Amino acid sequence: MAQLKYKRILLKLSGEALMGDGAYGIDRATIDRMVAEVAAVVKLGVQVAVVIGGGNIFRGVAPGAAGMDRATADYMGMLATVMNALALQDAMRRIGLVSRVQSALTIEQVAEPYIRGKALRYLEEGKVVIFGAGTGNPFFTTDTAASLRGMEMNVDIVVKATKVDGIYTDDPKKNPAATRFTHLTFDEAINRNLKVMDATAFALCREQNLPICVLSIFKDGALQRFVLGEDEGTLVTVS
Repeated sequence: MAQLKYKRILLKLSGEALMGDGAYGIDRATIDRMVAEVAAVVKLGVQVAVVIGGGNIFRGVAPGAAGMDRATADYMGMLATVMNALALQDAMRRIGLVSRVQSALTIEQVAEPYIRGKALRYLEEGKVVIFGAGTGNPFFTTDTAASLRGMEMNVDIVVKATKVDGIYTDDPKKNPAATRFTHLTFDEAINRNLKVMDATAFALCREQNLPICVLSIFKDGALQRFVLGEDEGTLVTVS
């Protein structure tokens, strides 16, 4: 077995990542590709928990939600994350990857309620645990849910999987001269005003000394190379 640098990770996926080139919704080919990347690291022996966003679904109803009570809109967003979690689970099932969906909102017909002890046991059994419904509370983002679940699951690192292969000095799409940071401290990220995660999530990780990595889930093999300790993405640590 390959020598793993990270044996248990929390993978934060944005809902928007599931859209592919669409304006909203789920692109089947995109989700299959992402699941293949997860399956590759599970095969190496990495224990994987996932927190998924819901922007790809809520974006489609956002115009009609204008002026809506914030808490109501947030609960709608939580339900969208559960839909994405079920889609991820189904894609995993199709390739023989065993997973469990746990929801912070009680929807027992489609997902288990979040129970920390069961989630930890699933991880130890080699199952992927997909957390839906964020923290279960309005006014908190799925970035914050990722930080919280990462701490509760005692993971080695939170991996924020995006469309960009790390944190850059500038927008690489607009500035070809922009360079990727291989490593940053939390303080450096704050001083440079780099939007790694939302402020609450970032503060939680910093306070609990939980490192963050930003990498591209669309770069073939990037997640696998990262857990093996290769130079991939941008690592954010306390020091």
